[in-house]
Amino acid sequence: MYTKFTLLFPLQKMIHSLFLINCSGDIFLEKHWKSVVSQSVCDYFFEAQEKAVDVENVPPVISTPHHYLISIYRDKLFFVSVIQTEVPPLFVIEFLHRVADTFQDYFGECSEAAIKDNVVIVYELLEEMLDNGFPLATESNILKELIKPPTILRSVVNSITDYEGSSNVGDTLPTGQLSNIPWRRAGVKYTNNEAYFDVVEEIDAIIDKSGSTVFAEIQGVIDACIKLSGMPDLSLSFMNPRLLDDVSFHPCIRFKRWESERVLSFIPPDGNFRLISYRVSSQNLVAIPVYVKHSISFKENSSCGRFDITIGPKQNMGKTIEGITVTVHMPKVVLNMNLTPTQGSYTFDPVTKVLTWDVGKITPQKLPSLKGLVNLQSGAPKPEENPSLNIQFKIQQLAISGLKVNRLDMYGEKYKPFKGVKYVTKAGKFQVRT
Repeated sequence: MYTKFTLLFPLQKMIHSLFLINCSGDIFLEKHWKSVVSQSVCDYFFEAQEKAVDVENVPPVISTPHHYLISIYRDKLFFVSVIQTEVPPLFVIEFLHRVADTFQDYFGECSEAAIKDNVVIVYELLEEMLDNGFPLATESNILKELIKPPTILRSVVNSITDYEGSSNVGDTLPTGQLSNIPWRRAGVKYTNNEAYFDVVEEIDAIIDKSGSTVFAEIQGVIDACIKLSGMPDLSLSFMNPRLLDDVSFHPCIRFKRWESERVLSFIPPDGNFRLISYRVSSQNLVAIPVYVKHSISFKENSSCGRFDITIGPKQNMGKTIEGITVTVHMPKVVLNMNLTPTQGSYTFDPVTKVLTWDVGKITPQKLPSLKGLVNLQSGAPKPEENPSLNIQFKIQQLAISGLKVNRLDMYGEKYKPFKGVKYVTKAGKFQVRT
């Protein structure tokens, strides 16, 4: 039973301990396999966190005198694993993401409150997902047969019977665990058979002062929600699959079919899962959907400056750009800002020096702008450089890369399922230099 999984990983123990840390720096949960590692090992992580400008910039791999710390940041939580020997970091990072995904699937959210409320199930899951430091059962379908997901009644029973040895662990071995399709349980039945796919793309871009694109890349995923009876065999084809680079596949996908025909052929897991993730790195294929006109100036030997930005649609393919937020980390010499928005509202935190403008959606007839005065410390030198603008936005029913699903075919079952595809484009790390 173990061979299938452990052959993918080095022959030494992979993960020794796991610490869950919130944004305040509190370790609220720890799990050790075999011997206990002191919490003091996390001091190296906290030092790296203090040096990082942003929480997302904490190095994912930190070397200490006796350990390696490999971490991910998900839903305002840090998952920090302790490794005693050298292992491929991506193996560990992928496993930590599987842990976070499992918590999300079981509890509806991967938050500190949800984990604390279901701490018994959390420890049971970690025990099944990692065996003696090696990943074992990481597929949600198998885990749900091993460990029952929480319900209100079960939570009450657990709270009453915790000290009497109550357990959520199932009595039988999962049917998929010993099969050649470990990601799908047997005997799945639905009254309504449905297959939904979400194509979600994020644009990472750096735009210079003149509006030219310095860097642009699209990170995309296709998330699936499959509720089909029996053992369906699906084929998903695209209008233009050749534009995808660095495609990462769920284990269910037949890679040879993709290599030869650029078609995704697979027997799907039951429920929610990530089918593929991909990248579009050719800059000429990345359409920038918004532009920003900006004029930010600070006068020499003056206690004031000017701030003026306007945002508008550039290439939205006829779709509305919504959920726009502009965040600006102003220089430390800025005391306050007196601005007037033509749309939305803004806030300025005089402690962190962060300006946040919640724009909403853009209507091309009237472009939103934010302008006014910036108050500086008197006698302080003029800021050496202007701040950058970080922009968030969302466009519904559009994949900015131009990727489109052509058709979904099903084999092996006689019923006709309901099929749907939804497209969303949003900003990742989208920065405009001023």
